[in-house]
Amino acid sequence: LMLTGGLSAAGASALNQYLERHKDVMMRRTSRRPLVTGQVNPRRVLLIAAGMILLALGLALADGNPALAFFLGLGALIYIGVYTIWLKPRSVLNVVIGGAAGSAAVLSGGAAVGHWSDPGVLVLSALLFTWSPMHFWSLALAYRNDYQRAGVPMLPVVVSPGRAIFWMLAHVMATGFFGVLLALHNALGLLYLIPVGLATLWLVRESGRLLHQYTGPRAMSVFKVSNLYLSLVLLVICVVVLI
Repeated sequence: LMLTGGLSAAGASALNQYLERHKDVMMRRTSRRPLVTGQVNPRRVLLIAAGMILLALGLALADGNPALAFFLGLGALIYIGVYTIWLKPRSVLNVVIGGAAGSAAVLSGGAAVGHWSDPGVLVLSALLFTWSPMHFWSLALAYRNDYQRAGVPMLPVVVSPGRAIFWMLAHVMATGFFGVLLALHNALGLLYLIPVGLATLWLVRESGRLLHQYTGPRAMSVFKVSNLYLSLVLLVICVVVLI
């Protein structure tokens, strides 16, 4: 799973940067990426990235796991085809629908051990689906001018910051709900609920502060906390299951 998932994710990420290199040059946050500065050859990146994804799918099929290959391929297709090429330059719903790529990653993990339809896997995939929009909207709130300059219709660019923060908070609450709901899984329980419940309160508190005062640094703080939140959820799941 680590090999196939890593190859697929890295390949999709590289393809994303290949396809967006012309817009990345207009954004301060991304203007120093290797493809933008010319440190790496675009054609070589394209070939290597596509090869990594195909190799990941081939390894999954060779291992006799078509479900894993399906979800890996689905995740790459959503991230590259649906999100990067189709929705990101055209629709305010880009990261909402694109969040399904994260869900596919969770389902591929479940498929690797033959349990992609387990209720816990499905709830975690729902958590990733709601986490992605609020995660990227907080980043877009912090770098609103960058996205405006590049012509990317992220929600904080299309609507007022206040309205964008409202929808971000709605997704924060949904993410927290799914995070806490995972405690009902018979493999997790109270040992999972206590740290994740506290982390959920922290995430809600940090996000709520944006309602009172919207600033770029404060939005960036929410972005960082959202990273820590997801990392903590995954870490606690691993620790509790192993105990």
